Amino acid sequence: MSSKGFQGIKQQAEGAAQDATNALGQAAQDAVNQATNASQKAMDHICKTAQDGVEKATDQATEAMSAFGKKCSFKK
Repeated sequence: MSSKGFQGIKQQAEGAAQDATNALGQAAQDAVNQATNASQKAMDHICKTAQDGVEKATDQATEAMSAFGKKCSFKK
């Protein structure tokens, strides 16, 4: 085989290696993006749950204070 033939094979191998490297890099980036998105969704859910809990506790405290105020008013 001539040196041109070897040169062509070498270029094809280098191109295939570069393509594989690019594909691996893209796959890694996709994995990072998926993990980031999943983490963001989890944090959003946690924050929403905490906010709902605080609102519920606030509503219950308001109702309790209102009931307490009414009981105090009746005793006067």
